[in-house]
Amino acid sequence: MELVQKVLVTAIAVISLPGTVAAEQTLGTVSVTAKGYAAEDLETPFATSALDREQILRRNSQNVGEALRGEPGLAVASDGAQGQNPVIRGLKKESVVLLVDGMRMNSAQPQGSVASFMTLGLADRIEVVKGPASVLYGTGALGGALNVILPQARFAPGTAFDAAASYDSASGGLRGTGIANFSQGDHALMIGASLARIDDYRAPSGKVGLTGYDSDALIAQYRFRIDAAQQLRVSIQQQTDKDVWYPGSKKPHANFAVVGNTIVHSPEQERRLAEIGYSRKGSGEKPLNVDVRVYRQDVERTIQSWSDRLQRDIGKTRVTFGTDGVDARADWLAHQQHLLSFGVNVWRMEASPERYLASPTPTSPLVRNDPFSGARIDAIGFYLQDDMRFGPLNVLAGLRRDNVKGHADSMNNGSVTTGLDRSDSATSGSIGLIYEVAPLVRPFINLSRGFRAAEMRERYEASPRGDGYFYRGNPQLKPEIATQFELGLKGASPTFQYSASLYRNRISDYISGRPTGATEGGLPVKQTVNLGEVIIAGFEAGTRWQFAREQWLSLGYSRLRGENRDLAEPLFQMPADELNVGWEGKVGAGWTADATVRFVRRQDRVATVFARGTENTTPGFGTLDLGATWRYAKDQWLRITLRNLADKAYHEHLAEGVPGQEIEAPGRSLQLVWRGVF
Repeated sequence: MELVQKVLVTAIAVISLPGTVAAEQTLGTVSVTAKGYAAEDLETPFATSALDREQILRRNSQNVGEALRGEPGLAVASDGAQGQNPVIRGLKKESVVLLVDGMRMNSAQPQGSVASFMTLGLADRIEVVKGPASVLYGTGALGGALNVILPQARFAPGTAFDAAASYDSASGGLRGTGIANFSQGDHALMIGASLARIDDYRAPSGKVGLTGYDSDALIAQYRFRIDAAQQLRVSIQQQTDKDVWYPGSKKPHANFAVVGNTIVHSPEQERRLAEIGYSRKGSGEKPLNVDVRVYRQDVERTIQSWSDRLQRDIGKTRVTFGTDGVDARADWLAHQQHLLSFGVNVWRMEASPERYLASPTPTSPLVRNDPFSGARIDAIGFYLQDDMRFGPLNVLAGLRRDNVKGHADSMNNGSVTTGLDRSDSATSGSIGLIYEVAPLVRPFINLSRGFRAAEMRERYEASPRGDGYFYRGNPQLKPEIATQFELGLKGASPTFQYSASLYRNRISDYISGRPTGATEGGLPVKQTVNLGEVIIAGFEAGTRWQFAREQWLSLGYSRLRGENRDLAEPLFQMPADELNVGWEGKVGAGWTADATVRFVRRQDRVATVFARGTENTTPGFGTLDLGATWRYAKDQWLRITLRNLADKAYHEHLAEGVPGQEIEAPGRSLQLVWRGVF
C-alpha cells in the first residue's frame, strides 16, 4: 500500500497546500500536471516547475508569461504588455500545450498570447512540465505543457474569503482580486472576480505607447457531493480584455509612402469556458479513481491592422475559435507496485474568420476577404501510463495513440475548395526512471516522443508574418515529431533543494516557410512546408539553500542552443543564456526582505537566412529587484518591491519589433501588493 498512501498524501497536499513565502517552503512540492494526478516532484522523472498563489501574487505579474520569467528553462516572447508568450526550452506558441484546470486552450493567434487569457490574478498554481508531454496531452506538446490551476469549490465549514490588491508605478496599474468559498452540507460554491486597469508603462527612455489595457475576469464553480466518494461539478470562466495593442507588431507597410507603419490591436477579446464534471474516489486495496468532464471553450477576438499614416484600420478580422471537448481519465492501483492511469481526450476546434481588407488600394474601403471558412480540427487520443515502484526506483512509462483531422470548406477567400482535408495518426511514448540514492541524490533519465499536427493558420491562412514574408497555408503539412533524451538530478532536504537537467530534443518535419520567388502584396512569398530537422540542446539548474536560520540563497541557470539543420544556421529566436541569484531572509518580527539579480548574456547566435535580417543580436543586461514583506497578521501581508532598481534600459531577445526598435522593458517601478485571507 506504499504507493497508494503516497498518492493520497500528495493529493491532500494539493488541496490544502498553504500559501507561504519562498523562504518558508521546504519539501513536498506537488504537481498534478506531470503524471496526471497529484505526485511529488521528487518522485517524477521529468523536469518540472511550479508557482503557488503566494509566489504569483508576490511577483505581481500581469500574465503567465511574465510570472514565469527567470525560471530555469523558461523564457518569454513578447509583442506587448499583454502579449507575453511563455517559452519552454526554446519552443513557444503552437509547440506548447496550454491548459486551464487541465482543459486545453486551442487558439491559433497571429499576435498576442493565448496564455494571457488564463486569468492569472485568480490562479492557485501554475505548473509546467518541460519537454515532450504528448502522452498525457496529445498534439502540440513538443516543448511541454503549462497548466494554470484556478480555485476549486471546497467542502469546508463556513465562508472563506481571499482578497488581493496591487499597484505598480511604471504603468500606474491597479489590480484587484477576490475569491469567496461557501459550503454547507453537501453543497460548495466558489466565486471569484478580478480586474486590472493598466496604463502605458514607463521605460528608461520614456513612455512605451500602446501598452495599456483593461481586463476583467469572473470564475465560479459549484460542487454537489452525491456521497462520500462521488461529486458533480459545474464550472464557468470568463475573461474580457479591452483596448489591447501589440507594439511589437509595428512594421513598415510594403506601400510605406501611403500607409507608413502598421500595428495590430484588439479592441476587445474574450475567453469563455463552461464545464460539467463528475468524479469518483475509489476505496479498498485497489482503488479506482475516475474523472469525466465535458467542456466548451471560446476565444473570441477582433484583430485590426492600424495605419499610422492614414490614421485608420486597413484590415479587420473577427474570429471565434470554439472548442468542444470530452476528457475521461482514471487511475487504478492495480498492484502495490503499479499505479495505472488511462484515459481518452476528444476535442474539436472550429473557426470561420471574417476578414475585411482595404482593396484595391490601402485608401480604399474595406471589403470582405476571408482567409478561410468552415475550418475545423478534430482530435481523439487514448493513453495508458504505468507508475511503477521497485523500492528506491520509480519507473514511469506511457503510450498514446492520436488521430488528428483537418478540414476547411474553403481558403483564400473561397478561391480554393479542394485538397483541404488531411488526417494524421501518431504514436507518442515516454519512459522515465528516477532512483533515490539518498534524499538529496535522485538521478533521473527519460526518453520522450511527442508530436504536433499543423494548427489552423498553418494549414489554411494566407497572410503576412513578422519576418517580412507573406505566408501561404498548406493543408497537407505532416506532423512534427520530437524526440527528447534527458539526464537529470534532483534532491531535497529541509535546508537544501536543487534540480538540474541536461537534454537534447530533435524535431523532424519541422514546420516553417520556404521562399518561392513570388510576391504577394509587395511582400516575398513563403510557402508553409515541412523542412528537415532542428536540434535544441540545453542545460538548466536551480537550487535553494538555507545557509543560516531563516536565511535562504537561490540560484537559477539556463543555457540552450538551437540548430536549424536544413539551413545550417542557429535556430530562429532562441532565448539567451541566463543566471539568476537571489536572497531572502527574516530581518525582523514579521518582516522578510529579498533581493534578486538577473544576468542575461548577449545573444549573438541568430538566424540570418531564415530570418531575412529580422533577428538581430541582443546586448546582454543585468537587473536588480529589491523587496520587503510585512506579515502583520496570521493570514495577511503587505509587500513593497522596487523592480529594475537601476532603471536599466533593455529588451529581451524574444521581444518582437523591427530590428533596433524592439519593445523596451519597463524601467524602475515601485510595486505594492496586499493579500488577506479571512
